[in-house]
Amino acid sequence: MYDCLISGTGAYVPERLLTNFDLEKMVETSDEWIVQRTGIRERRIADPSQATSDLAIKAAHAAMNSAGLTPRDIEAVIVCTISPDTYMPACAVYVARGLGMTHTPAFDLSAACTGFIYGVTVGSALVRAGNYRHILVIGAESLSRLTDYEDRNTCILFGDAAGAAVLTRTELGGPSRIVDSYLCADGNGASLIELPAGGSRVPTSRATVEARQHFLKMQGREVFKFATKSLIELIETVLERNKLRPEDLDLIVPHQVNYRIIEAALKKIPIPMERFFLNLEQYGNTSAASVPLGLAEAVEQNRVKRGDNVLLVAFGAGLTWGYNFLKW
Repeated sequence: MYDCLISGTGAYVPERLLTNFDLEKMVETSDEWIVQRTGIRERRIADPSQATSDLAIKAAHAAMNSAGLTPRDIEAVIVCTISPDTYMPACAVYVARGLGMTHTPAFDLSAACTGFIYGVTVGSALVRAGNYRHILVIGAESLSRLTDYEDRNTCILFGDAAGAAVLTRTELGGPSRIVDSYLCADGNGASLIELPAGGSRVPTSRATVEARQHFLKMQGREVFKFATKSLIELIETVLERNKLRPEDLDLIVPHQVNYRIIEAALKKIPIPMERFFLNLEQYGNTSAASVPLGLAEAVEQNRVKRGDNVLLVAFGAGLTWGYNFLKW
């Protein structure tokens, strides 16, 4: 048996900005209202010529460069997304093709905003079992393609981005490793965040298109309650399972969805806000790309140093929630 560490990180965001002031011209909202309720000021939007795989490929190259690897070194590709290029074949196949791979296994994993956490958990298990030495895990989304820009409750939230990490085999009990992972799901909350039509339950039809059922729908108040509760549960769980105190967590990279969720959680758990890495203001909610984008920026900004205890934590549609606890 082996252990697994994150040997490289990378990210990519499209060039186009969609600011709150732009949204003021599209729906009944205001910059002040959006910032006060979410903390978001702008988000990135993919060019019409870009698909999710295009964003993922750029993030993948950055992560491999960070790890000192090339596509030849990568033995499997996992793409975590809810906005793939096509529903069949998998987005990961297009990513592998774009990286020049012809025999490398590649597959998608769908767990919404918790997708990257699920992907790291699955990928690290394959590495630990000795099957693979280097696995590329990518969280990538083109949520602008699923966003209803006539719905002011959701269109203010979402953006496009990709983040990636290289998982690499290391010696058992090494100083740097993925120490613990924890995953949960509760389908009883499936209707709180959903894309109602387009699947086998409600196939695409003229009626579903006219009813705008191919856009993301969300029950905001209930989602806020779930997110706050799950963030508290995840932090309390990682502390209990790993015999840690709150002050032992050097950096927390949460799913970026709403500043108020973190503020509410910190009323119960005594962790300084400065230990959270936040970039929500610049990118909004990028679903599965959110955590790897934050991690890559934290590394780039030297917010992480050797030996740090780093917690990656996310929650989203499904309902799903989970964490990866790393010794950096």
